[in-house]
Amino acid sequence: MNYDENNIFAKILRGEIPCKKIYEDDYVLSFHDINPQKKIHALIIPKGKYINLDDFSKNASEKEIIGFVKGISIVAKKLGISSDIARGYRTLSNISEHGGQEVPHLHFHIFGGENVGKMVQ
Repeated sequence: MNYDENNIFAKILRGEIPCKKIYEDDYVLSFHDINPQKKIHALIIPKGKYINLDDFSKNASEKEIIGFVKGISIVAKKLGISSDIARGYRTLSNISEHGGQEVPHLHFHIFGGENVGKMVQ
């Protein structure tokens, strides 16, 4: 599968679609989900053109991988849900068809601000 340049996250990265930004650096962009499923629901995406976690882990540079993982922690702290300052959060990434991935750009959901419940129902 090739990267789709017209997916919604690619358009957000190019500034064609606005987002409610939480955090941005050289490697990641994080913003609030437009259809939140929990009290706090954010998204974090790499700035590189990666379809999913498999593509990212295979093709991203070490700097991109480290920047992405650190970005998740930075966003959790900015949202006030980090385990350092609150009761924690959940990250979730859907991978490909059976994983329920809807947008073909790697993204992690960050849920928190309340008990997020069972992992899979």
